[in-house]
Formats: sequence, structure tokens, C-alpha cells
Amino acid sequence: MTASGTRASAPRSLQECENGRMADEASGAREADAVASDPAMVVEDRVERLSVRRSPKYSVFFVLGAALGVLVALILTFAFHGTDQTAASGVDYTPGQVFGFLALIGVAVGATLGGIVALLFDRVLGRRTHEVTVDRETVHYAE
Repeated sequence: MTASGTRASAPRSLQECENGRMADEASGAREADAVASDPAMVVEDRVERLSVRRSPKYSVFFVLGAALGVLVALILTFAFHGTDQTAASGVDYTPGQVFGFLALIGVAVGATLGGIVALLFDRVLGRRTHEVTVDRETVHYAE
């Protein structure tokens, strides 16, 4: 209990302590000592520079474009009722059939437009690359 009457709580884990990072570094030093003391292991350490860039997920754009195409087909099917006259061939299409035809076309067009939008995003985001430094360690066991 503190002077104000509230109960002081202990840190939940070592990471929340001020010196929690020092404990992590100490365990890393012990692992490095274990590797250095084992003559059968060879450690190669390389520092490389890599370029990192963001890229859109194309599948999401294709699926959203196709879904938008189905939505447009649904709106077009029930927004326009056509005419009361039958066609010269005598064929009369139900609203379900009209929706099916429009949905086929809408999915193809929507997925294509979604892919084009993804390509445009990729071109815009592709210009924003940045360099990072990577420390790469490879451990080999000597035979």
C-alpha cells in the first residue's frame, strides 16, 4: 500500500521493467558465448542493404471488383423492367435470367477494372522505396 491508500502493483513481466532490455541482451550474450565455445559451429555474419517497398494485394482488388460487378448487375436487373412486348423470336427472359447474364458480364468487367486499379496503386506505391540495413547470420556445422 502506498501513502494515498492505493495498492502498488508489481510489473507483470520482465519486459515492463526499466532494465528488461538489459536482461534480453544478457541472454543474447550467453547464446553468443555458447556458439563461440562450440568449435563445430561456424558463424557467418553479413551486413546487407535491401530496398523495401509496399505492394497491393491483387487478389483483394480482383474480388472487390467482381463483387462490385455483381452489385451493379443486381441494380440494373431490378431498376429497369424492360418492355411488355415480346421479342421477335418469341423468347421471354425472367428477371433471374437477366441477372445471371448481367452478373457474368459484371464479374468479368469488375475483376478487370479491379486489376487495373491494383496496377495503378502498384505504380504509385512502387516509387516509395526505402533502403534498410539487415544483419544476416548464418550458422554452419563443421564436419
